[in-house]
Amino acid sequence: MIDLRSDTVTRPTPAMRAAIADAPVGDDQFGEDPSINALQEQGAALLGKEAALWLPTGTMANQVALRTLTRPGDDVVVSRESHLVWHETGGAAANAGVQLTEVGSAGRFTAAEFLAARKPHGHMLYPPTTLVAVENTHNRAGGVVVPLAEAEAICTAARAHGVASLLDGARLWNAAIALGVPPAAVAAPFDVVWAALSKGLGAPAGSLLAGPRDVIARAVRYRRMFGGAMRQVGLLAAAATHALAHHYMRLADDHAHARLIAERVARSPGVRLDLATVQTNIVVFHLEPGAPDAATVVAAARDRGVLLFAFGPRTLRVVTHLEVTREQCVAAADILAELCTPDA
Repeated sequence: MIDLRSDTVTRPTPAMRAAIADAPVGDDQFGEDPSINALQEQGAALLGKEAALWLPTGTMANQVALRTLTRPGDDVVVSRESHLVWHETGGAAANAGVQLTEVGSAGRFTAAEFLAARKPHGHMLYPPTTLVAVENTHNRAGGVVVPLAEAEAICTAARAHGVASLLDGARLWNAAIALGVPPAAVAAPFDVVWAALSKGLGAPAGSLLAGPRDVIARAVRYRRMFGGAMRQVGLLAAAATHALAHHYMRLADDHAHARLIAERVARSPGVRLDLATVQTNIVVFHLEPGAPDAATVVAAARDRGVLLFAFGPRTLRVVTHLEVTREQCVAAADILAELCTPDA
């Protein structure tokens, strides 16, 4: 099977398994796991922040950040169709008790749109906006990259009004490669940032939450509250350290493969796809009237050896990663173009 459902489906390489087997470990709750400690120091340096904290998942990173940076009843401004709204099963309301206000379009919003949506402190009716969150790259918008100047403008406006800023960097590494800058440059405008280790980098689990030392110290409590406190997690840290050393620069290959798929799928008259949105390793495309619906295409593609994900009744997503070759991407794209063609 050519699995294009997500970049989370990758399995540890033999070299990564060897690194896991050789990892020195200890009890992380006592601060005694040397592999985790080293990864957190490396992560803080890579992201340009004072401290970093390992968490088992990206969703937990978002939820811990919300709990750390807001109070119940607060308002958080986010990009439209952000992961915080669509893919965390209502966690923002259940765990942090916050209201999420979506702004912008196509995975981006401006400082002006943020300011228009911001609710002031002390208003007799409105919940105060205490946090703005940017998703970079933006998943549901097709992996689009938020430009550095746009992020800087949003965070500067937020800071001027006493609003904290969070970067949902599930695919921050992809954004950095696409922009041709170090990861710290992508993270720099934001007070707090997190980056996944289990997506494009191919580690089996984990994300790094980074920010000021006092904020990360508070986040430790909420990690435990949410069940993320673990023990000999140096095994997973070793996988992530290997991934950072060996899988980072090759993310450019995933971007090229996604572009290849997009260009071939877009030839189908049953597909609507803006190639300008294909900037990293995600391709989101829509099915025109007369083409089969998304569920039909997913089922037919599975029968032909291709796995992909339906984002809606007539919307599909494919994601490239380190386990798919260029040749497989060509084959998968041609199958999908055929299946999406009306009366195919």
